[in-house]
Amino acid sequence: MNDESGQSALADGTEPPTPGIGPDLWETHAGWWQAAFTGGADAEYTEQIIPMAAEHLAGAGRVLDVGTGEGQLARVAAAAGARVVGVDPSSAQTIEAQRRAGGPAYLRGEAVALPFPDSVFDAALACLVFEHIEGVDAAITEVGRVLRPGGRFLFFLNHPLLQVPGSGWIDDHILEEQYWRIGPYLVEDISLEEVDKDVFLPFVHRPLSRYVNAMAAAGMFITRMEEPAPPPGFLARAEEYTEATTIPRLLFLRAEKRR
Repeated sequence: MNDESGQSALADGTEPPTPGIGPDLWETHAGWWQAAFTGGADAEYTEQIIPMAAEHLAGAGRVLDVGTGEGQLARVAAAAGARVVGVDPSSAQTIEAQRRAGGPAYLRGEAVALPFPDSVFDAALACLVFEHIEGVDAAITEVGRVLRPGGRFLFFLNHPLLQVPGSGWIDDHILEEQYWRIGPYLVEDISLEEVDKDVFLPFVHRPLSRYVNAMAAAGMFITRMEEPAPPPGFLARAEEYTEATTIPRLLFLRAEKRR
């Protein structure tokens, strides 16, 4: 998970690549993602996201993991006894997912055109994926299509209000105030964020209403929403965030398809 701090210049002073131009950045940086966020490397996954996903996937027989990456959460679902398919547009991710095995099947594919018939999954999962998808309405419509009536959609997102580009902790020494600044929340925006040295990835910011309304249009309705505080393991490694422990980084929605 990453703070959306906006586009940055490269070390030599040049501008980073424009979104949509140049090589596939997710293909290029798949190894970085795998090293930094899987296999127990990231506390937000191990202490927060994985337990939440396991809780809300309980009892699902057939599960779809949209934007599966190297299959971290797909394996969680498979370990609980589900039949799981993970879909990701990156060959570097799906190859690594197959190498790590653990039960799921994996396909290359786009969220906007899922390669499955209607009403075949009990649950669909998308973890920190939709902030990177431009075709949000088409992708959510596709999720609704492949879910059976009564099926659930588990939706994890960088919090769209509190992790807006331009947001952050402000320690104002003139006014002697501390507060969390919120950026232009209502403005939809796509930009490249430097998430690590020379690692640029595209982020799409939208207000929460865009996602909720798209789910409703696809016949899915929110049954649970959570905004958990950052977990202890993350705070131990992110000293700059310790003064903002009441500001959630993660938003979780559980939606269910109308019967």
